[in-house]
Amino acid sequence: MRGIFSQLLITLHLVAVAQSSNLAQPSDKLTRAEYIEMYAPYAVKEMLISGVPASITLAQGILESGDGNSTLAQKANNHFGIKCHGMWEGKKFHMDDDSKGECFRVYENVFESYRDHSEFLSGRDRYAGLFKLRITDYKGWAHGLKEAGYATNPKYPALLIKIIEENELDKYDRMKTPPKGGEIPKDKGSKGGKHNTDNPQEAFVSTSQRQMYLRNDIRYVRVEEGDTYEKLERLTQVRKAQILRYNDKPNGAPLDEGELIYLQPKRNRNRGHDYHMVASGETLRWISQEYGILMKQLYKHNELNPGEEPIAGQKIWLRKRKKSEY
Repeated sequence: MRGIFSQLLITLHLVAVAQSSNLAQPSDKLTRAEYIEMYAPYAVKEMLISGVPASITLAQGILESGDGNSTLAQKANNHFGIKCHGMWEGKKFHMDDDSKGECFRVYENVFESYRDHSEFLSGRDRYAGLFKLRITDYKGWAHGLKEAGYATNPKYPALLIKIIEENELDKYDRMKTPPKGGEIPKDKGSKGGKHNTDNPQEAFVSTSQRQMYLRNDIRYVRVEEGDTYEKLERLTQVRKAQILRYNDKPNGAPLDEGELIYLQPKRNRNRGHDYHMVASGETLRWISQEYGILMKQLYKHNELNPGEEPIAGQKIWLRKRKKSEY
């Protein structure tokens, strides 16, 4: 009996030790600090491309994914709760949210989720007003997202601002290059490459696997053989009406192979050039596309009337002129 009692005590002791050991083991869940260190490079890279503040992207990722630990983040690499919507043709994950069995986008990796988040915001009219704000105005962005309908929670702006300020995420909005941390996946190749005007160092692949480029900090694609507006709409998740407006194309205008098509609004000025010397046959729209500048701004910078075209040899200003340049 004594032997059996002793054995029982030993067994209970071993069980207690095992339980204590399990409790002492670190959790598999990411901490907030780990999440920030891992994904800040993603947020900054996307900010430099799309203009969405890195602090906002990180705060949304933290809030929407529970520091990367939510079911949606773990099973679908979806860190922003972006739903399928009508044009999504990728993999899908269904779970209960506002309604039962809602459809959410699935990504191959977290970086694709960050990229799609940028494209989602920059490619929709209702968020266009946000891109007029300063990139350091995270409070304006937080309130603007709520007003544009990104979230239904009335406390959404306050939650984002609290996360940003408690973790000093606004420091990332002032960065010119991504910080060291989580490794950003290398971009894949593409079937394109006929046009050597595109800088391969600036090429990247969207979730649609169509190679995109960056000009004047604006995303664009090159039209390939067989492209239609409907095909570009499916591949880029940018609607036909937006494609036409962003590229100053009238409804019904054809797509020409090799043509540059912007997927975001053009800018007020070109950041790398002051002016362009017009060559024979060049139109103001061609200059607008070449430098990524709004047509209305080119008219304004050069005191031209709408519809007026420049002549060969004329200097077309790509920014507001100084008094000494008149």
